[in-house]
Amino acid sequence: MKHRGRHRRRRRGRALRAFLAGTALALTAAATMISASQATVAANPGELKVLDSPAGTTSLRLRESLVPERSLDRLSAAMGRPVGVSAVLDSADRSLRDAIDCTAGEREALPVAPSATAAYCWDAADTRSWRAGAVTTSGDADDDGAWGTHRVILSAWSRTGTAASGGGLARVAFVDADDMSRPTYSWVLLAVPVDGGRDYRGLVSQVSGMVWYQNKLLVTASGDGGDALYVYDINRIQRAGVRSDAVGKVRGGWSAHGAQWVLPAVGSYRLTGGDTGGARPDYLSLDRSTAPDSLVASEWVSSGDDRGTRLWRYDFSGAAGRAGLLATDAAGYARVHDAYVTKASGSGPVLSYDSRWYLSRAAGTDGDHGTLWRQTTSGPAKATRCGTDESRNCWSGESESLSYWEQTGEVWSQSGRVLFALPLTSIDASLG
Repeated sequence: MKHRGRHRRRRRGRALRAFLAGTALALTAAATMISASQATVAANPGELKVLDSPAGTTSLRLRESLVPERSLDRLSAAMGRPVGVSAVLDSADRSLRDAIDCTAGEREALPVAPSATAAYCWDAADTRSWRAGAVTTSGDADDDGAWGTHRVILSAWSRTGTAASGGGLARVAFVDADDMSRPTYSWVLLAVPVDGGRDYRGLVSQVSGMVWYQNKLLVTASGDGGDALYVYDINRIQRAGVRSDAVGKVRGGWSAHGAQWVLPAVGSYRLTGGDTGGARPDYLSLDRSTAPDSLVASEWVSSGDDRGTRLWRYDFSGAAGRAGLLATDAAGYARVHDAYVTKASGSGPVLSYDSRWYLSRAAGTDGDHGTLWRQTTSGPAKATRCGTDESRNCWSGESESLSYWEQTGEVWSQSGRVLFALPLTSIDASLG
């Protein structure tokens, strides 16, 4: 039976790859027919400019603040012993659909060229009233690409709507990626301890950036006060035994807005630039090609703004007892290692690898495809293109993240209800 099951998975894998290739051809044909006024590639942003002035980089430094250990211990004493990733994966009770089972409308979110080599769709009912955000994987977390014995994908989602209806809450799907012929997942609500660890509230943020590094999960915190990033310990996941829309301590136990699990923050990073030039990290990724490994960040600047978009990085700490935290000085500040300015305004997700920077720009019109730029400090930028005259945008219409799984060579992203991957080598090959 095991051999027959393996053969079935191989046949389905081949069928899926053939299906995705056919989908890419259909999308290419559609892109060819789109009028130039709708989907032409934007003006070339040129090369990256180094931002080396003290005023330009000092405003980007972050001040670290860690939750007192006694507060975390008080919370875990009340909720029960924390669990790790394996327990969450073992409880997975939901499944992703592969591309063959996605609707035609969902598949339109995929890149035209290069084509995705893996694609999955989230259940509409399970994600209704939630907006897709950033993606990170166990390829970020550990240099062998796995967390323990598991390959894992984390996908962040933020709830839409008013605060009264739970709007702004953030949750993460822990996807068991050991068998990608049938990936399953479970939800974990992101939370912040309050009252000295006697309770917790939900994180209020659109998680547009997220990186899992060692045992820490760093997420963007737009909309949640003055903090720029929140830090979570992946080994401190708590069980929420009461299923209700409430968040925190309730009659009979603890609730996480319907999720089975809750992850309380263990720290945060706050911008120190204030209103004098500080840029909030809106998008994040991990760069394993630097020494030490680094956290890459970018800010959001609207496409109509001509001041340029800043890209920068922080080093991760190598000090004992600081696994997954940023390198800080004696005063607790995480300083910028290097920073750049790009003219590719309107760009969102950012990825850096081997001194090359990749920037995703959403489509200007609903239904169109976006642009993926590659920039360096020398020479003009390159963009993915398609169509008979190679002047059309080819990237996903609104990809929410770029995460490079170094061990597999894949870049993972998601757009709307579609989670997809493709080789970084195919992205480089498609850049005109």
